[in-house]
Amino acid sequence: MLRLWRTRNPTTFREKVRYKMLRDRRSLIVTFADKAAVRDHVASLVGEQYLPRVYAIVDDPQRLLNLDWPESYVVKPTHGSGAALVVSPTAPADARLPEARWGWVYRHVRPEQANPHEIAAIAAGWLEKLYGQGPNREWVYGQVPRRVIVEEFLVGGDGGVPDDYKLFVFHGRCHFIQVDGGRFGARTQDFFRPDWTRIPMSGGPPWADPERSRPAHLDEMIDIAERLGEGTDFVRVDLYDVAGRVVFGELTSFPAGGDSPFEPESYNAEFGRPWTVPRRYR
Repeated sequence: MLRLWRTRNPTTFREKVRYKMLRDRRSLIVTFADKAAVRDHVASLVGEQYLPRVYAIVDDPQRLLNLDWPESYVVKPTHGSGAALVVSPTAPADARLPEARWGWVYRHVRPEQANPHEIAAIAAGWLEKLYGQGPNREWVYGQVPRRVIVEEFLVGGDGGVPDDYKLFVFHGRCHFIQVDGGRFGARTQDFFRPDWTRIPMSGGPPWADPERSRPAHLDEMIDIAERLGEGTDFVRVDLYDVAGRVVFGELTSFPAGGDSPFEPESYNAEFGRPWTVPRRYR
């Protein structure tokens, strides 16, 4: 808790995330974190055409056993981050579901390896977990009803999991864009400004090679992100650009729990510069 306490006069991005974690207790932040409830919020602001298709939202994992499963899909808990079961024919042939007790992971498997009873057992483990109780105490997840959501599998250009565009929106304006690729393989991560000028920094994974080209729907993604970011000091808007459409991923108020890495470290201050935290959240 000492790290969070040192936020009286935050200046860097990490300090401001921790400040927000301590002080921003608005119901809006709970809606952002809830992977089910956020769908209505997004639909009301930018339209339901940007939402991925949903096959089921359940509070009892046993109800998944009666689901008419499509060939490809994604299963996630609604009350946390870092867990998803992705099922599609493009998964590695040797990939398997995790044991239920170790189920809070990302895993990509083929349909023949996705036994509904195993999925239900993993989902039951998710619902037993009160996420966000580590050192940074992401309180918001404790306010989200614990449910399981099954969504469409979004297909990237190579037939696999698509690149993830994470737009950093401060006071309704997008200032930085993070692009994550290869989630289940050779991970890459790149940072750009809204005009698609590369930012020469690293958050851990290597840059993509060759360098990423400007996405076809970048302007539309920025517009969507800025509309979703209105009414709050900061939110990271995660989107996908697939098959000629922009698709919503999630809204993140506390990236990395206030512990985002920056190399060089000077970008910690750079990312915090556009963000003016309020004295009091209302």
